[in-house]
Amino acid sequence: MAGFRDRLRGWFGKYRIEDPRPIAADAPYTFYLPSENELLSVAPGDLVKIIFESIPPSPQWDAERMWVIVTKVEGEELTGTLDNEPADIPQLKAGDIVQFQRWHIIDIDWADDRAAAPPAAPERRWYWERCFVDEQILEGRLKVEFLYRQEPDPPREGDKYPDSGWRFRCDTRGLTNAEYDNPSFGYIAIGKVLNADDSWLQLIDAPVGSAFLRNWETGEFAPTEMPGGV
Repeated sequence: MAGFRDRLRGWFGKYRIEDPRPIAADAPYTFYLPSENELLSVAPGDLVKIIFESIPPSPQWDAERMWVIVTKVEGEELTGTLDNEPADIPQLKAGDIVQFQRWHIIDIDWADDRAAAPPAAPERRWYWERCFVDEQILEGRLKVEFLYRQEPDPPREGDKYPDSGWRFRCDTRGLTNAEYDNPSFGYIAIGKVLNADDSWLQLIDAPVGSAFLRNWETGEFAPTEMPGGV
């Protein structure tokens, strides 16, 4: 049955190219778009990455990020050929012609033989180091109340990014008794904590042994003692 549905999608399905700007607005610390100068410099021969969504939706993926070789540029309108084989968009295949806008581009791989050198990429700080955080913060339900930085855990096999040592606890006033007694943590990129609540960003480079508690009357964080046993 799944094979028949795939054939139907291949025969009659369509696709759309997703606007990445709302994604960047919702996740400014983990999803960076090319600068305006970079987008304006894209020319035939460059590889650009854009986000494709299947219509009807794929049962496996919300969207697929794939590379396109730019072949034609007319102002904001670009044309290219798909340089990837989609994982589950049977109505689209490598080599197909794709038309899109400059602002659809989420990444650029400049051609080696381009006539003009590409503009310098803006300096960015990346926030992929890991941390432990209450799930309520990541869900956007509650803000950070208490944060502290302990000695980072040693890397585990398969870890791509190191532990930052940061630990984040949510506003305990907003917890149910069950949540207070049975906290639920995530081990995740520190940028995802910032996406949910960046009110503590100015503290990110504080050294190991630092701890801060939010004053809910002022909203400011003040130094405090590390939790016992840390």
